[in-house]
Amino acid sequence: MRIVRRLRGISGAIAVTLLLARGIPAPSLAAADRLWGADYFPNVPLVTHTGRTVRFYDDLLKGKSVVVNVIYTRCKDRCPLETAKLAQVQRLLADRVGRDIFLYSISIDPQFDTPAVLSEYAAKFHAGPGWLFLTGNQQDISLLQKKLGLYSRTDAVSPDGHLPSLMIGNEPTAQWMLNSAVDNPRFLAATITNFLTGWKAGRAPARTYEAARPIAGLEPGAYLFDTKCAACHTFGEGDSIGPDLVGVTHARDRAWLERFIKTPDQLLAQNDPIALALFAKYKQVVMPNLRLGDGDIAAVLKYIEAQSAQRRTPNRKIR
Repeated sequence: MRIVRRLRGISGAIAVTLLLARGIPAPSLAAADRLWGADYFPNVPLVTHTGRTVRFYDDLLKGKSVVVNVIYTRCKDRCPLETAKLAQVQRLLADRVGRDIFLYSISIDPQFDTPAVLSEYAAKFHAGPGWLFLTGNQQDISLLQKKLGLYSRTDAVSPDGHLPSLMIGNEPTAQWMLNSAVDNPRFLAATITNFLTGWKAGRAPARTYEAARPIAGLEPGAYLFDTKCAACHTFGEGDSIGPDLVGVTHARDRAWLERFIKTPDQLLAQNDPIALALFAKYKQVVMPNLRLGDGDIAAVLKYIEAQSAQRRTPNRKIR
């Protein structure tokens, strides 16, 4: 029991993993409920992006299957990509969101992120029923981060350093799993469904990486675009969260494109006219700094050129 008590500040999935690694049986559902239920999660008040006050445990967790991440609206780092990925997950899960699965994005900048600011941010990413953006007291939110395993020591110095993670949990069965928030949306949706459905049925999910089909013909540029860009951009399908990219390598100066992909935050801070125009046109969604190297940028642009050549329509203009 000493080991279990020492793990009270660690998320349930990590705790169970460590216990099993030591050869110690995982706690029973009754024991897990004491660890990761009402006695574990703070029942602090939060305010939704619609202005409603809720209690974290009683209203958001109790009896539910949930996906929780932390973001903040002024983020110029991973938050826009993280939120765009979750928007894709929401579309893939369809009407299960708000019925079987609930999505919660908690702001770690509550002084700025008022319900009105979060409401505008939610609209930019087309958040639907069952996906709440939440704010509250800074101390309460920091406590929730630590209890959920979503806290980074760098948060106190710079919020941009927080890890883009999702905590997936089934409160009734006290099963929790930490996952990357910027993974492939289809993989995330399948992981969420399999994990939650498996535990609801009283069994662990049966699918494994060994059962996954091999990825054929995936070049570096295609992989980078799929993982870093596809959440916001399309080819020939019209504007999404960001602009449609067909023909962009011909419409924009190559050197400018390279700079914008590499350091979009710097161009915006320098009042670059094109960056400012794009920022205004696409609802002030910040293009994240993905920390891509020169080789990565060259691969992405080569892929964009190839996709544009396949889909380009005559006289199409990029604005």
